[in-house]
Amino acid sequence: MRTAKQLSVSLVNKPGRLASMLSALAKKKVKFLALCVMDSGSRGTVRFIPDNTEAAVEVLQELNVPFEQSEVLVVEVGAQPGAFRRVCERLAAEHLNIDYAYCSFGGELGTRSGGLAVIRVNDLAKAQRVLSDNGKVARRRTQLPVVKRPRTPKHAVTSVEE
Repeated sequence: MRTAKQLSVSLVNKPGRLASMLSALAKKKVKFLALCVMDSGSRGTVRFIPDNTEAAVEVLQELNVPFEQSEVLVVEVGAQPGAFRRVCERLAAEHLNIDYAYCSFGGELGTRSGGLAVIRVNDLAKAQRVLSDNGKVARRRTQLPVVKRPRTPKHAVTSVEE
């Protein structure tokens, strides 16, 4: 698990707007770790994690496209059924709210385990503590170790020197 800079752009929901922005990013050789496009009526929201944030910001500024930058979690998710659910359950158990999430399969990490989940949470620092590397659930550190007392056999033979 790691954090990454995500850019969020609001575009007018008309043919060619997204293609135009993506074309300008491609000219600057900006690649994507993950990308999500959502419709919200007359506008669409594009969220993406670029491989080169500075170049992506430069392109958006040249296009005069307003954007927001935020830190998100990038968690490797296994290919088995329920892997993403387990990440969500662990965050929920620690009272962390997922504002939104989207997934990317494959990508720059060349993951063989399934894909990457991009997660925006209400408390990034706490979420980082809750989750361990690769999306596996961290063990609670507050649990005390179990101490076993040595047992004395019922029929212990003791010798007494005379």
